[in-house]
Order: sequence, then structure tokens, then C-alpha cells
Amino acid sequence: MQRNLTCIICPRGCNLVIELDDEGKIESVSGNACKRGIGYAEDECTAPKRSVTSTVRCEGGGLIAVKTASPIPKSLVFECMKKINGTHAKSDVKIGDVIIKNVLGTGVDIIASGNKML
Repeated sequence: MQRNLTCIICPRGCNLVIELDDEGKIESVSGNACKRGIGYAEDECTAPKRSVTSTVRCEGGGLIAVKTASPIPKSLVFECMKKINGTHAKSDVKIGDVIIKNVLGTGVDIIASGNKML
């Protein structure tokens, strides 16, 4: 079986061709211009991850932009958004502050990524 992906690790956007065996295991990766493309293909085919960006309401009004400190399993994105939507940040929050520690037991924090918006 063959799977085609566009690598998103760098601006080149290499067109990757991944050959999979009958069990879905990777046999080969081609089309990558660097080693990072191979790692991306392996991750995307075996355990895809995504970064999550959103906003959180601040106590007393306003919003703060937030993001995951690193990607989380793709299967947890919607559950992560539920946690984010149910959270309120302190009114004096700053960029880099942890808003939710270890979201969904992933070991990844939700952090403030922007200044407070009115």
C-alpha cells in the first residue's frame, strides 16, 4: 500500500511517498530532501500529533491566546479543546505562563502565547 503526504516540517513542503506493508508498517519513505522528512512520515503514519491553538477567557473579562507547548496525539485534540474551553486564566496572565498543566495526562502544558485581548 502507498500513502502520499506533504511534509510540513520545513518550508520546502516535500512530497513524500510512503510504502506500507499489509500490516501498515512502513517499508520505505521517499521524496524527502532531509532526514526530518523521514521522521515526519513515520510519526504521521504511526502516531500523528498536532499542535493546538485557541483562546481562554480571563477572570474579569478579556481573552488570552494559548497553545500546546508541544504537539499532542491527534486523537486528543477535541478533548483538549473541551478542557481549554472550560478554563479561565488569571487576569494578570503573561506570555509563557502555564494555563493548564499536563493537559489530559499527555505531559504537555497549555501555555499563554499572546497578550491579553480586551
